Amino acid sequence: MKKVLVTGCNGQLGRAIQKEYAGQVEFILTDVAEGENITSLDITDIDAVMTLALDKKPDVIINCAALTNVDGCEKMWDLAYKINAIGPRNLAIAATTVGAKLVHVSTDYVFAGTERAPRTEFDEPNPISAYGKTKLEGEHFVRQFAEKFFILRTAWLYGDGKNFVKTMVRASKTHDEVSVVCDQFGSPTSAVELAKMIHFLEGTDNYGIFHATCEGETNWADFTEAFYKKLGIKTKVNHITSQEYANMNPDAAKRPAYSNLDNYMLRLTTDQFAMANWEDALDVYLKDFDMENC
Repeated sequence: MKKVLVTGCNGQLGRAIQKEYAGQVEFILTDVAEGENITSLDITDIDAVMTLALDKKPDVIINCAALTNVDGCEKMWDLAYKINAIGPRNLAIAATTVGAKLVHVSTDYVFAGTERAPRTEFDEPNPISAYGKTKLEGEHFVRQFAEKFFILRTAWLYGDGKNFVKTMVRASKTHDEVSVVCDQFGSPTSAVELAKMIHFLEGTDNYGIFHATCEGETNWADFTEAFYKKLGIKTKVNHITSQEYANMNPDAAKRPAYSNLDNYMLRLTTDQFAMANWEDALDVYLKDFDMENC
């Protein structure tokens, strides 16, 4: 049976990966904290990564670990660089050593978001935040050290765990109105859909950089109104600009104004898989949504 090592297994994507592959592979589950059937692994420690890889000899390594606190990355550059760049480097070295495929998850934040057109895999990255810069360095290391790799850039991820949808549903319980940015555009992406794409791609030799977001685009305010309506929430959504948000949150990192990604490589190289439209994927996610435990 194929051995699949998953880092960050307790995160949204890590959980979706486990459900997607359930019963089909032998999992080697890792996260920062040890747990039942979970090995504690610090991906920034090359010796720890190599020891585990040489002991378990995985066929595939899926890196779901990252420091995704965009504002926090601005204040914790060294930690962000270690987790988002050095960690992927270590996993890439280990994957090459044991002959494993490496799936590395990156972000739309590698782009500046200043051009109002969907970005393809061939557009030049130009990150404007510490998060985006460190994630781009992680991509560079993967390309440098891994022989068999898939880099998947995703965006606005939500799934089983802490996410924007749950945060805004929780806010609706104590507020009659919420203010949400309306001039940042992108593609809300279900962790379930991303896990499906990972599963499909890693079974091929179609290596390289892929954009991996649900189809279509929206903005944060319209996205909020969409799931409020589907859940029957009456809280009013006030549309505000990024500048207005920055005035209220002066320590907030810069975000791309337009970070919609074009899944160009996926569309160009295969007709066997496509990501769902973001609204359809949202319907699936909300079908069993637990509003009481947000």
